[in-house]
Amino acid sequence: MREAGVQGEGARAIRRDAKSRRGFRFAAGCVGAWLVLNSGAALPAPGAPTEAVRSTLNEAIRILADEQLKKADRAQERRRLLEAVVGARFSYEEMAKRALARQWRKLSAQERREFVELFKTLLTNSYADKIEGYSGENVVYLSERREGRYAEVRTKVVSKKLEIPLDYRLLLNAGTWRVYDVIVDGVSLVKNYRGQFARIIRTSSYADLVEKLRKKVRKQPEQTDSP
Repeated sequence: MREAGVQGEGARAIRRDAKSRRGFRFAAGCVGAWLVLNSGAALPAPGAPTEAVRSTLNEAIRILADEQLKKADRAQERRRLLEAVVGARFSYEEMAKRALARQWRKLSAQERREFVELFKTLLTNSYADKIEGYSGENVVYLSERREGRYAEVRTKVVSKKLEIPLDYRLLLNAGTWRVYDVIVDGVSLVKNYRGQFARIIRTSSYADLVEKLRKKVRKQPEQTDSP
């Protein structure tokens, strides 16, 4: 998002570090790098969180490998299928809640629903083209850590030029592990948005933030580092 004030500490940190910038653009653009066709070394005995990531990956692979879906006249269908696969694993409500922080508690149920939908569309529009731009990067599963209903699956995305640490934070909700944050080279996707949203609310208002998001999601996706 290029509007004045939409700058967070995470985004500035990414721009200061060229390697992190490239890593964020690639990994966040893949919405958590689900779409990596060649798995690297997996955990000897992966737990449920890792298997949750792996199952989503396998379904995305199936869609990407479908020759019929690669036809130009089925591009929109292919995108919708990929978005559905990612959406089934991501908890957009939890991500939106954490990105808004204290502001979330002030919203009505209707306002929350609207914000979640805007946030979901923002992510989808920003990264959809990059999902389909997958070019054979590898993912290596490093470790899994669980504490009650929370888990973190640590991985490393490997391309010909870079190795990017990419960790997934998941929450067990109604028996299903859902991703609520992605950590790209040490930078939290949710924290990055939180910084940007907080600045707009602080310098203007929540209503202004919502209006900026409405305008943003109506536009074509832009190839930018920040949302």
